[in-house]
Amino acid sequence: MKKVILMCAVLASVSLAGCVYRPYPYYGDRYYGGGYYGDRYYGGRNDGYGRDFYLSVDGKQGIDGSADPAFLGDAGRLNPEDLFLGAIASCHLLSYLALCARRGVNVLAYQDRAEGRMETTAGGGRFVEVVLHPRVVVSADSDAALALRLHRAAHASCFIANSCSVPIRCEPQATVAGGTGGSP
Repeated sequence: MKKVILMCAVLASVSLAGCVYRPYPYYGDRYYGGGYYGDRYYGGRNDGYGRDFYLSVDGKQGIDGSADPAFLGDAGRLNPEDLFLGAIASCHLLSYLALCARRGVNVLAYQDRAEGRMETTAGGGRFVEVVLHPRVVVSADSDAALALRLHRAAHASCFIANSCSVPIRCEPQATVAGGTGGSP
């Protein structure tokens, strides 16, 4: 099973104290892209093509990538499967933190381990399962049960998860700083 770990230590509390909440102002279609995907191609191998690439979008930091090692890529570089799982996990994180801020849950730390299972055939492959394992630590004055419930709402509102055909499960845990926690 392919695993991606997303870790985020929230240095400042996530709350609405001193902030003005603004509803999401952009409804309707949004366009993404306009950049260069694979604009640096690192040439040949014995089988006629390289697996390494450079991914960039205008005005943003790029990354060096490669195919998964199972497909003769460089194990030290991110691959499309890593990026897919990372997109799902990071979108869940951002959706979750927004909901916590709106509901007064003070998140002190967040860590997730995304796992995905991909089936391959002679004609290609596809992910057949993705599981998120978010672990949060909330402040002593926050409701750990609410922190757990908000994962369900975050999953339902996540743009990336809503765009995927693969089943995505979320198995969260929440702990109160200096105390106990639980899982659903």
